[in-house]
Amino acid sequence: MQETPFCLSVGNLLSYSMSDSNSTDFTNPSTFILLGIPGLEAAHIWISIPFCAIYVIAILGNFTILFIVKREPSLHGPMYYFLCMLVVADVVPSTAVLPKMLSIFWFNSREINFGACLTQMFCLLSFSAMHSGILVAMAFDRYVAICDPLRHSTTLTNPVVAKIGLAVVLRGIMLVLPYLFLARRWPYCRTNIIPYTYCKHIAVVKLACADIRISSYYSLAVAFLVTGVDVFCIAVSYIQILRAIFSLPTKDARLKTFGTCGSHLCVILGSYIPHLFSALTERFGHNMALHFHVLMNNMYLLVPPMLNPIIYGVRSQQIRDSLLQLFTH
Repeated sequence: MQETPFCLSVGNLLSYSMSDSNSTDFTNPSTFILLGIPGLEAAHIWISIPFCAIYVIAILGNFTILFIVKREPSLHGPMYYFLCMLVVADVVPSTAVLPKMLSIFWFNSREINFGACLTQMFCLLSFSAMHSGILVAMAFDRYVAICDPLRHSTTLTNPVVAKIGLAVVLRGIMLVLPYLFLARRWPYCRTNIIPYTYCKHIAVVKLACADIRISSYYSLAVAFLVTGVDVFCIAVSYIQILRAIFSLPTKDARLKTFGTCGSHLCVILGSYIPHLFSALTERFGHNMALHFHVLMNNMYLLVPPMLNPIIYGVRSQQIRDSLLQLFTH
């Protein structure tokens, strides 16, 4: 599962014992060692095959969505602009992680530069926060389209959509910068071994030989800020949407109107439920094998970017028609 700012909490400190031979007296190491999937090293080659296939499908699907939206003028609207933002927020984190993951699986290249580690951490955390913000923007778009359709075109104009996108990006960056600042300033004098395939934030900072409660408290605050505020806004939007839908006179009208929200609801469930599952398993699943946690993190990092374009391709009539027209031509 992909690590996100709103999934981090004090309880996410997975225990991982190292032998004394792995301990050193260095501070601020120039490189870290990524173990890959501990306990499944013999199966790394086989594990890389589905991971690589999932990533290729995700790239093809997401770039197809971008191409169709750019090519089809009828899709030049707020809903599809937000969808394009969501595509970018899906693709960047997996792209930041997969090349190094495959180098571990294929070539046993486990070293990663400290700067590259921080870059990975930034991509994962910031784009995860952006992903959540885009879901809120899409919920607002659906609210205006259903509850006040006559004002939809005047409320969500292109400049307004651009400002919303800029606000989402700035929020993601500003929330993540303190993570990097704190991770960079801690003295690392225990070990430089990370039991994951990428630089997971909490796995990095727990290697510090200092009091990391500031990082833990900040992670918890961001968890409540991002998850709490975003889920609350989405819930309020859909409460109003459901009230408007149930006030429609016929069942067919209610189903047709609710169908316009189907894709967005599927993506919301596919985003927040795995986050909740990740938080619960890492908080209470101390008896679970470490390789299970690592596999779940990797699967969540790669699977949603593959599923989201499929969801929109299947449930969106306009995208489906444009895709069929493209292949027909």
